[in-house]
Amino acid sequence: MYKRGEIVLIPVPFSDLSASKRRPVLVVSNDIHNTASPDMIVVAITSNLIQTGIPIDNSDMTSGYLPKPSIIRSDKIYTLDQKIVVKQIGIISNAIQDSVVHEINRLIS
Repeated sequence: MYKRGEIVLIPVPFSDLSASKRRPVLVVSNDIHNTASPDMIVVAITSNLIQTGIPIDNSDMTSGYLPKPSIIRSDKIYTLDQKIVVKQIGIISNAIQDSVVHEINRLIS
C-alpha cells in the first residue's frame, strides 16, 4: 500500500501503445482509501518548469531524492492500480501535501 505524500514512478504508455516511459506521480488519495482499494489517486509531476503548478525540490522532501527541481501538476489527476508502481522515490513534506490538496479543492470548487 502506498501512502498519501509518496512520490512513485509509474510506466506511462505512449499514445500509440508501442512503449512506455517511467514518470513520477504524487499519491494524493488518503491512506484509508489506499488500504481498502487496489487503486490510488495521483497527480502528475514534471521537470518541465515552464508548466504551471506547485514547485518542489529536494528541500521539500522528508525522504528520498528528486533528480531535478519539478512541478506538481494538481490539474493532472489519475486513478491508477497500485500494482503498476515501479518504485518509490520519496515523500514530500506535509506543507506541500496540504498545498496540493488546497489546489485540487480550488480547481473543483
